[in-house]
Amino acid sequence: MCRSIKILFNFEPPATDEEIRAAALQFVRKLSGFTEPSKANEAAFNRAVDETFQVAHGLVHSLVTTAPSRSREIEAAKAKARALERFGRAP
Repeated sequence: MCRSIKILFNFEPPATDEEIRAAALQFVRKLSGFTEPSKANEAAFNRAVDETFQVAHGLVHSLVTTAPSRSREIEAAKAKARALERFGRAP
């Protein structure tokens, strides 16, 4: 599950709220062990996703660096090359 959480800081264009929320959802899924919570746990699960999103959003948008922004296309190409080397095929 956590492999789908990607680095979101220092990209051009910056990470979107949807990307940050998806990372928060994956994090809460990993911690809880639920892909989808039961009705009894749904409110707590959704609250945790919302709170994690708020913290992650604040973090991503408050970090600073002097390094040049990364390109999403170049990073995607690197990931495909790693997958090809690891699995013998592109994802």
